[in-house]
Amino acid sequence: MPLYLTKFSYTPETWARLIAKPEDRRAAAQTYIESVGGKLHGFWYAFGTHDGYNLWEAPDNVSMAAVTVAIGSGGALSSIETTVLITVDEAMEALRKAADVKYRPPGA
Repeated sequence: MPLYLTKFSYTPETWARLIAKPEDRRAAAQTYIESVGGKLHGFWYAFGTHDGYNLWEAPDNVSMAAVTVAIGSGGALSSIETTVLITVDEAMEALRKAADVKYRPPGA
């Protein structure tokens, strides 16, 4: 199954709710991805541009999009961004196929 990396940030209101009532959100994230036949591989908080990161496995892009849209529509996040991860083997295949693409730079 494909892997996905999601970067997210909470709203100030969400942080205030978590401070008032600390909650481990891993179980919730696991429930969301399992509802579409996927698996949560990791959940981390971070310092920097994003408040947290999730590593998910989902059956397909549509299933992962459904989870992301559902979470994003809840109002707890100020941002959410999901990146489809590809294996090294897939990258190697893409590189081989790239040789057949007849790209022309703009203005050339």
